[in-house]
Amino acid sequence: MNMNYNFRKIVSVAFLAIAGCSVSLAQQSDLGSNATLDDLINYALRNKIEIKQAQIDKEIGEREIASALSGWFPQINANGSIAHSMQLPTTNFNGTNVALGQRNTSALTFQADQALISPQLFQASKAAKYVRQQNNLNEESTKINTVVDVSKAYYDILTSEEQIKIINENILRLERQHTEANARYEVGLVDKTDFKRAQISLNNAKADLKSASENRKYKYDYLKMLLAIPNERPLSLSFINQSLESNILLDTTELLQIANRVEFKKLENLKDIQRLNTQYQKWNYLPKVNAYANYALNYRNNKFSDLYTDNFPGSSVGLTLSLPIFTGTKRIQEIKKSELQEERITLDLQNLENQISTEYSAAMAGYRANMNEWRNSKDNMELSEEVYNTIKLQYDAGVKTYLELMTAETDLKTSQLNYLNSLYAVLSSKLDIQKALGTVEIN
Repeated sequence: MNMNYNFRKIVSVAFLAIAGCSVSLAQQSDLGSNATLDDLINYALRNKIEIKQAQIDKEIGEREIASALSGWFPQINANGSIAHSMQLPTTNFNGTNVALGQRNTSALTFQADQALISPQLFQASKAAKYVRQQNNLNEESTKINTVVDVSKAYYDILTSEEQIKIINENILRLERQHTEANARYEVGLVDKTDFKRAQISLNNAKADLKSASENRKYKYDYLKMLLAIPNERPLSLSFINQSLESNILLDTTELLQIANRVEFKKLENLKDIQRLNTQYQKWNYLPKVNAYANYALNYRNNKFSDLYTDNFPGSSVGLTLSLPIFTGTKRIQEIKKSELQEERITLDLQNLENQISTEYSAAMAGYRANMNEWRNSKDNMELSEEVYNTIKLQYDAGVKTYLELMTAETDLKTSQLNYLNSLYAVLSSKLDIQKALGTVEIN
């Protein structure tokens, strides 16, 4: 029997382990290997913590709406009491003092109230759609930032990969030059200076590779943070058909539509809510009217043990009306305050329009400047390659010195790095323009 129990225990543990591994693999395969930019964006939109929080906020908002609107349902309450009178009150009847009531009393009352006119419930009914809109806009804003951040991180990694590829090519070239310089020194054509300079350049290139590799590791970790995945989990990206240059073009003739910006929509939504609050303050001049119905069980007896022997029930239905007549001008002051808050939000909208226009202008200026810098860097890189190749041929022919070759090598490396940096700057500024225009796609 112990063997059967142990066997079942082992099988259960193995099943749980396999199930756990399956869940872990399923979570890891959700993103997949060789993920493209679209894969990363879709994964981030499903898993980023800030987006999940925004979605939870939407659910909280729905609960708040349901809670506020629940006041339209009948409110049913039960109240119970039990009391013992130490001394009964008396009244004089025909010259005789007569005790009123009985020493022991108990009651259980059920009452249902139905709101008919209520300023608070009017406001809750009107505000529901604005609360939903506000939560949807918060989620949309988070998604827009996610798309922009993930895209920039992806392009940054792609730039680093290109940089490392260039550095590796430079190292191969420098290793050949180092070998050639050593061979020239061995046969006595040159002194140690060329050989040592080649060694220095090679060492610097390897140091650049180490720095670029470390920066790339951080950039991958940053992307993992945006995707809400652990740092220890491997992340494989695909750069197939992801030419940086093919993604830099943008229609600069597109007009700015401020109403498309989610920030503007959020502020308009806030103004609608504030306008509703002003209306609510005016509704406070209305009376509060409730309908009610109750049923009471009443027990009374001088002897406590016989208290619940007899029941004297009672019931009633009716309406209650509550109308504050004078509240020390509080309602007037609240209306004026709410109207001033509306006016302030209107000014906020005007200020936001100016900020968005300036932001768009700055993004467009940055994009055009970066495009110009990219074109210039691209031309310089091509020229540097031509100059290096020419001087290399001349050095091999013994016309140019090794110092001139190293100068050309340095110019080539600098122009290549400038080209990559300017290319990333163009891509980044393009995303800034799309964000300023409110045209970032989140679906």
